[in-house]
Amino acid sequence: MGKIFKFHTDVDTDQIIASQYLLFPTIDEMKAHTFESLDPTFAERVKPGDYVVAAENFGCGSSREQAPSVLKALGVKAVVAKSFARIFYRNAINIGLPVIVCKDLYDHVSDGDEMELSLTDGTASVNGQTFTCTKLPPYMQNILDQGGLIASLNKEEA
Repeated sequence: MGKIFKFHTDVDTDQIIASQYLLFPTIDEMKAHTFESLDPTFAERVKPGDYVVAAENFGCGSSREQAPSVLKALGVKAVVAKSFARIFYRNAINIGLPVIVCKDLYDHVSDGDEMELSLTDGTASVNGQTFTCTKLPPYMQNILDQGGLIASLNKEEA
């Protein structure tokens, strides 16, 4: 079980991690500023195993791998949204952050609710309800299990 941090439609990558923080040399230094413009206390309150839940078009805007990377570095277990910007979705898979499409969840949850997500079953359970989510194909689940595309490719070369 993890806590839900709920965000709106069209959360762009600059709202996830603002461009001025991209100058920091490491993701560890950047992560303290995650969602700073939307929720200045997010990085302090989020715990490993928590979830980001959003409406449509999560991760739109600039293509920056740091956006999913700071979420993963803070321990976010998955981002669940009605839809994702394609480049954010791909970047998240590349670095090993699960991104799950679940059309009905957003309208039935509140910030702070406790949720359980089964990537294997493609379900999210919260407030006594179970929602059907898009189940990742086995090859994508395998990439996530290995820590992302780069880690997966590196293991194949070894």
